[in-house]
Amino acid sequence: MNSKSTSTETSAAATAKKKASSVRHTRAIQRDRSKRPAGAPPPEQIEAQLTDAQRVHPATLAQLDYYWRLGLRERILTLPVMVGLVLSMIWRQIGGVSELTRLLQSQKMLWVEPRKVSQQAVSERLTSLPAELFERILQTSLLQMHQRWRERQRPVSVEIAWARAHFTQLLIVDGSTLDALLRKLKVLRDAPEHPVAGRMTALLDLGSRLPHRLWYTANAKKQDQGFWQEIVAAVTAGTRSVLIFDLGYTNYKVFRQLTAAGVTFLTRAKRNQVAEVIQSFGLTAAVHDQLIWLAGRDARQQVRLIEVLYHGTWYRYLTNALDPAQLPVGYAVALYWQRWRIEDA
Repeated sequence: MNSKSTSTETSAAATAKKKASSVRHTRAIQRDRSKRPAGAPPPEQIEAQLTDAQRVHPATLAQLDYYWRLGLRERILTLPVMVGLVLSMIWRQIGGVSELTRLLQSQKMLWVEPRKVSQQAVSERLTSLPAELFERILQTSLLQMHQRWRERQRPVSVEIAWARAHFTQLLIVDGSTLDALLRKLKVLRDAPEHPVAGRMTALLDLGSRLPHRLWYTANAKKQDQGFWQEIVAAVTAGTRSVLIFDLGYTNYKVFRQLTAAGVTFLTRAKRNQVAEVIQSFGLTAAVHDQLIWLAGRDARQQVRLIEVLYHGTWYRYLTNALDPAQLPVGYAVALYWQRWRIEDA
């Protein structure tokens, strides 16, 4: 009896030590790493796109002058080599430095030829190379990718085609807490638990699903509202823009700023929204379209409240497009549902 009790207590203690991550997709990644080997090299067409004359590799080479100005020495693991390795880790979902080092010693990874290098050297290089270099390469590559997309004539959904004909920019914004870091590197081993990698906010072009702007903070507890200043500055740089966001970004003061800057916003309305109806544009059994005074601590303002009954549930939206001809109900609802495309991107 005592033996069984001791065994149970030991098992419980072991279970307590292996506490699951609170981040759902982190748990999925950890399970995946334990059961699936590293992915195969990318298909030839993908590799060609990454290495051709207007993509990542030339954007990397363009940063070498800045790399040297930072005082970084030329080594075996140069900037082009490290960018090739990081892209390969992402594409092939390589879960650790040891596996990355093994593959580097035996396989070509994008434009990086096989070479002899130690696991320690790869670890140290990953932790010491400034992230700013990767950011500059990303921004250069995105400019080229946006230009290429504008030159294409790919079909898009009806609502996106309509919006592109009436507005100059169609943008969606959302934030995400990044995965917990595995404490394999020396700089993380003394942490009491797996630290969360931080928080990222993305402003995406809805048509191309390419990033318009990206922001990162190491503070994983920073809320979506904390990025509004950067978002407003990025959106108001253009004219006749549409910005779509979810309830987490509700901020009446920012709503007024966007309206003053000529930016059309579209978001969900709170269920307990306090409002005073000014005018009704249409009332049916399934659609309510009304002009309202939006009450709040940051002063009242006029917005449009759109309510739609769908499969027994009322969905409510707010927009500062006060004229139904500027943003018809059908297009407003369809465009908001396209906000989910940011999850795909």
